[in-house]
Amino acid sequence: MLNNMTTDGEEGEGSPNNQGDGNPKESSPFINSIASCDVEKSQQYDGKNMALFEEEMDTSPMVSSLLSSLANYSNLPTGSKEHEEAENNEEGARPSKKTVKAPQLGTLMGVYLPCIQNIFGVILFLRMTWMVGIGGVLGSFIIVFMCCSTTMLTAISMSAIATNGVVPAGGSYYMISRSLGPEFGGAVGICFYLGTTFAGAMYILGCIEILLIYIIPQAAIFKIEGLEGLEAEAALLNNMRVYGTIVLSLMALVVFVGVKYVNKLALVFLACVILSIVAVYAGVIKTAIDPPVFPVCLLGNRTLVSKGYDVCAKVIEIDNETVTTKLWRSFCDSENINATCDDYFNDNNVTEIQGIPGVTSGILAENLFGNYLEKGMIVEKRGLASQVDPDSSASATNRFVLADITSFFTLLVGIYFPSVTGIMAGSNRSGDLRDAQKSIPIGTIAAITTTSTVYISCVVLFGACIEGVVLRDKFGEGVNGNLVIGTLAWPSPWVIVFGSFFSTCGAGLQSLTGAPRLLQAISRDGIIPFLRVFGHGKANGEPTWALLLTASICEIGIIIASLDAVAPILSMFFLMCYMFVNLACALQTLLRTPNWRPRFKFYHWALSFLGMSLCLALMFICSWYYAMVAMGIATCIYKYIEFCGAEKEWGDGIRGISLSAARFALMRLEEGPPHTKNWRPQILVLVSMDAEQNVEQPRLISLTNQLKAGKGLTIVGTSVQGKFLDNYTEAQRADQSLRKLMETEKVKGFPQVVVSSNLRDGTSHLIQVGGLGGLKHNTVMVSWPRNWKQPEFQQQFRDFIEVVRETTVASLALLVPKNISSYPSNGERFTEGHIDVWWIVHDGGMLMLLPFLLRQHKVWRKCKMRIFTVAQLDDNSIQMKKDVLTFLYHLRIDAQVEVVEMHDGDISAYTYEKTLVMEQRSQILKQMHLTKNEMEREIQSITDSSRGSIRRKKSLASRSQHSTDEGARVAEHPEEEAQLIHSKNASTPASPTSLTAPAGSTWTDNKGKNPEAGKDPFSMKPEWENLNQTDVRRMHTALRLNEVITKKSKEAKLILLNMPGPPKNRRGEENYMEFLEVLTEGLNRVLLVRGGGREVITIYS
Repeated sequence: MLNNMTTDGEEGEGSPNNQGDGNPKESSPFINSIASCDVEKSQQYDGKNMALFEEEMDTSPMVSSLLSSLANYSNLPTGSKEHEEAENNEEGARPSKKTVKAPQLGTLMGVYLPCIQNIFGVILFLRMTWMVGIGGVLGSFIIVFMCCSTTMLTAISMSAIATNGVVPAGGSYYMISRSLGPEFGGAVGICFYLGTTFAGAMYILGCIEILLIYIIPQAAIFKIEGLEGLEAEAALLNNMRVYGTIVLSLMALVVFVGVKYVNKLALVFLACVILSIVAVYAGVIKTAIDPPVFPVCLLGNRTLVSKGYDVCAKVIEIDNETVTTKLWRSFCDSENINATCDDYFNDNNVTEIQGIPGVTSGILAENLFGNYLEKGMIVEKRGLASQVDPDSSASATNRFVLADITSFFTLLVGIYFPSVTGIMAGSNRSGDLRDAQKSIPIGTIAAITTTSTVYISCVVLFGACIEGVVLRDKFGEGVNGNLVIGTLAWPSPWVIVFGSFFSTCGAGLQSLTGAPRLLQAISRDGIIPFLRVFGHGKANGEPTWALLLTASICEIGIIIASLDAVAPILSMFFLMCYMFVNLACALQTLLRTPNWRPRFKFYHWALSFLGMSLCLALMFICSWYYAMVAMGIATCIYKYIEFCGAEKEWGDGIRGISLSAARFALMRLEEGPPHTKNWRPQILVLVSMDAEQNVEQPRLISLTNQLKAGKGLTIVGTSVQGKFLDNYTEAQRADQSLRKLMETEKVKGFPQVVVSSNLRDGTSHLIQVGGLGGLKHNTVMVSWPRNWKQPEFQQQFRDFIEVVRETTVASLALLVPKNISSYPSNGERFTEGHIDVWWIVHDGGMLMLLPFLLRQHKVWRKCKMRIFTVAQLDDNSIQMKKDVLTFLYHLRIDAQVEVVEMHDGDISAYTYEKTLVMEQRSQILKQMHLTKNEMEREIQSITDSSRGSIRRKKSLASRSQHSTDEGARVAEHPEEEAQLIHSKNASTPASPTSLTAPAGSTWTDNKGKNPEAGKDPFSMKPEWENLNQTDVRRMHTALRLNEVITKKSKEAKLILLNMPGPPKNRRGEENYMEFLEVLTEGLNRVLLVRGGGREVITIYS
């Protein structure tokens, strides 16, 4: 995807070809940045002074062209290119396209003033005085300082992110998503969108409140006059809902028809805000010189509603006659002096106080501390005496100013915080800025400093100028229905009323303009599939569908109808957004990624963490249940994007955390080998590929998946024959094939492909270098070589035996599944059956652990485990069974146990025949690989051996003597005999049989006896006499074991069997394969297991 950095009308992010992809402005400007043809390129690089680099010209641009591209980089806001293209389509007759003007906004117009306009808003005019009255100057100062500190710390973090490279249009969403990844970016982007949408609802509700309470109270559809308590509250809320819906519809229509008018009127709305604030400061100054007359009438210490009296007195003297007032008639049953009146009215006098005593009056001391009220409580003046009869019932409470909601400190935080939001306005306009990296930090921090100064000064000045009962009078009922902050303004309260009305209208329009564009940006990124429809809009890029959804969500806030209830909701979403901005900056700073080079230097990870902590604390301070809901929404979106969203690689900080955590974990693993309790099979699966680079044994991967209940590492490795430079493409294709198969089989792991001059070396390289650091494989799985008896496949079994040798030397466990094609796939289920374990030699517990892991998988879950062990002539079978059962009990493994007795027996004629065929075949295979000279020597050797019949008696005697010497040597080296991997003479290969080491009475004891003892002298054939007796005994044991296993486990779903070790002498490789073949003959699924030389299972917890 190309960047918008050319001037010849390349496609931008709104073109049809680019929709649904990642943000196109993120692509590197170093690739394909100049759209020039080959002829132009050849002309451009024709100079001989660059001949040294002519091979690089096709992939790497010259610095001169690169700098030209970067200089022409245009960072257009969302929708501008679509708008330009629509105009060009409409004016098709024009000979040339109109070039897009480069953004020209500076710090003042592009960042500072938009932030001022967005931060100052409805809360300042409608709730600030009430907050000071309820929370006190000290409490309000703490709230303001805490909220402003949060936004300032967030602004510092945001400035660092914004100055770390070019920030395309998209603002905060772009910064978070590219810093924390698509999951966090999408979740926080949606939260920011919901916060902006509910902010629109809050501004509309503030607009309606000003209209119906302070400007035209008569316009109320549901009349409040004469209603009390809940009925009056319900009527007010219904009026808010009706008018709010009407205003929302009108605003949405304005945004839909002509968004450019909204932008043009922004300065007008900003002027209203600034004018209103100046009027407040002017009023404060005037109170010091000439305090205004705003009388407030009190009955005792209770504030009276101004509509309930005409004169602040019970009776007045007119022509020497005492006349009762409207106030008298409100509390008494008649106009007469002797009428029955309310007890509280009789017991207390009426006094009139000044609502605005002035900044020099000393009222600040009275307003210093909070005065929190329960809903329905009467607003009372602190420090004034009042006579209350506790036995009298409260009556005529509607004549007093009442608290409409229960107030407490955390509620005030939630209501106030929206008044400090809006700090993202500058970054959201980053596409319009001349120099975003300079303007965003300066403008945003200056705006926050200005607004914080205004807020803190307002808290102090309101407490110093206005009477406490007036401050706590939320709707100005005690001051003739005036806006409380308006009573302080100079020259007239109407300056504040109309100023705040127009500012809330403007802020609402701005929210309805910005929120759909934010949703459109998220939709076009393609990270949330179900939102893609909202990425479409009109021909000029206006987000029609996004506007419709925004208006619908905004209507939810209108239906809530209470400004005090909506404010905490949007506080949650904004706080979550700010929290993740701080987290992004802290992570980038701590990870020290090479790309983290912000121009803004006045940041620190500790400040970012402090800001993040403040945001999190404020969320739960405002409303813990709203905080849980907001975090739940963000978590759901995060998991949805993680499982269903488009995969994006944005070089985000979460990926950096993963790298750092992986490095830390790998270093910890290097401290030492894992404890037996933590041992799990880390499997290296060796597979072979066909000519099309497809896996030949896919069931190996299935078996690996079924073994992964241990949750260990899996590496699927293969080797490609050839040179790396020539076969890199084949290696890449093999890698993709492995990845696809692993994904199909749901194996969590890594493919690894090596290119080597021959497959043998490639496999050896995989065994040696697979894994990283302490996270290396401890188990190798390789399939049994097929058709190994055929001459053309003999290299396969030699490679197989080399793998066995290398795993033995490296102390790695080895798993060799035989007949792998008959193994079940992951979709199959065994409803019954057995997994049989033939435990002949102890291998560290691998034979016990593997069936347990297999039975965790749904394929093998219904299979039961049986363990067979072999007893010799001098073993106690009953005691062996008890010992095995006790061992399994301590291992917490459920299995049936059976002890199979194998006694010494005569070697059958069939054994001799099998051995003879094996050795003859071995001779033929050797001859096929002999050189000419070796062939001649071998022919001579065969000729000499053919004369054996003449020297038969002499050879028998010599063999007897040789066997005696050999028995003495075995006694000296018992460990070699135990493994049976030692060559017995120079010409006869020995086959390893660790399998039968405990069953030594058959294979071991015969070494010291006359080899003729096992023969039947009446049935001996002449060709049997020259056979190697070691091979005969091994063949005998393989046949006996196969016979027993076939009898006991013929119907088993899987047989696990100890695998003998490899021969040291390479001349015995064919015999080794033959022994294993005989051992497993007639068995369907066999898993040969060879331990790695360490305990892998323990009885301890």
